[in-house]
Amino acid sequence: MVTNLNDLAPPAWAAAGILPEQGVRLSEVVSALSYALDITEGQAEGHAVRSCIIGMRIGQILGLGETERSDLFYSLLLKDLGCSSNAARLCNLFGADDLRLKQAHKLNDWTDPKASASYAMSHVPGGHAIAKAWQVLVLAVKGRGSGREMVETRCDRGADIARMLDLSNATQAAIRNLDEHWDGHGLPMGTSGDGIPLLARICCLAQTVEVFFSTLGQPAAYEMARSRSGTWFDPALVDALESFEFDANFWGNLRRDDPRTLVAVLEPKDRIIVADSGRIDNVAEAFARVIDAKSPYTGQHSGGVARIAIGMAAHIGLPREERTLLRRAALLHDIGKLGVSNLILDKPERLTRAEMALMRQHPRFTESILGRVRAFRDIASVAARHHERMDGQGYHSGLPAEKLGRLDRMLAVADVCEALSASRPYRAALPPEEVRRIIRGQAGWALCPEAIEALEGVGIRHDERPVPPIP
Repeated sequence: MVTNLNDLAPPAWAAAGILPEQGVRLSEVVSALSYALDITEGQAEGHAVRSCIIGMRIGQILGLGETERSDLFYSLLLKDLGCSSNAARLCNLFGADDLRLKQAHKLNDWTDPKASASYAMSHVPGGHAIAKAWQVLVLAVKGRGSGREMVETRCDRGADIARMLDLSNATQAAIRNLDEHWDGHGLPMGTSGDGIPLLARICCLAQTVEVFFSTLGQPAAYEMARSRSGTWFDPALVDALESFEFDANFWGNLRRDDPRTLVAVLEPKDRIIVADSGRIDNVAEAFARVIDAKSPYTGQHSGGVARIAIGMAAHIGLPREERTLLRRAALLHDIGKLGVSNLILDKPERLTRAEMALMRQHPRFTESILGRVRAFRDIASVAARHHERMDGQGYHSGLPAEKLGRLDRMLAVADVCEALSASRPYRAALPPEEVRRIIRGQAGWALCPEAIEALEGVGIRHDERPVPPIP
């Protein structure tokens, strides 16, 4: 029987005082985490990385210099940083699964009224044909303003997060202008021609080609690019794309190989950024914002869990290395929720058994996503265990107490504490004393008593304070 959290062994690397990110490239970290952005957009895993490979080939043909290629590289990998910000609103607008809506939207020419009407008719939930047609008409009226606003929010949030990562102004501008079109009929500003930053024009073409390539095949991707040349896309960029249409090795490798192995060699060698501990912390904070933007009910959740967990760790005197690990695990523990529909996340009623089964998969998604990142492999298991319980009845692995380390136990308590302290679709936020009473009632059978004791010295406050760094 464990009587003190400090009796549990720390991770091997933490005991040795070694941080796992030493010598890790920033590109390695963000290319792996881009898989989380892919699932948020309803795209196949590796969408952003494959888009990067296509876009960088176009950049090479155009003769971009090293600085521009470096800026383009990060623009392509992180073009979807703001993608979670419109999920709840899109779901509410259509009353349908946001992930499926986004997946289909990427294949739709939404500037064509007929195509847009067909898209809306296909995705408004069922019912009588006349009622459905009326809903589509309402969406057309609501969507004109809503669509522009949603795209603007998405692009601005993505650019803001890129700034958090200390990426260049050119990369931020590319992300902000991702959905502008050559003919001026894009969103949100309706900028046209050379007024759109070149890197944004490349990103727009590369991502659309990748979606058609992965979904419908290479011939369909080229047919689409040619048909939208001069409308969506800069004709000169489509010409560059056509120059490698018959490069069988390029397209074959893109379909067969792990795209991360292909993208790793594309970063300009003289512009490689090594991710030190501070930059890794920035990445964790940046992606916590992506996670929390998915639902209006979790707008401060990841940061709140991190603040509580850091306070608990300080209270029991954990060493700095473990506090660093716990902080990152807390910030990223819900990254798997990016793959869960807002129909489930924001549902005000009790979830059905099938919906609960889908919700219970998000820790597994978290472990899978973070496990791709060498710098985060040691936090992947901790982050994924935030719903495990001492009696083995938690999820997703059903681990018993003896399999749960001290960081696992502390994160589980911090997660419950923050969740109870915040409003949810089915209830209002609870006052601190009620939160503590409920948590004490779970001691032993669900939550670790020693971790609950560590919580006693931490103030429970749901707000927007920055997550403090580890001193």
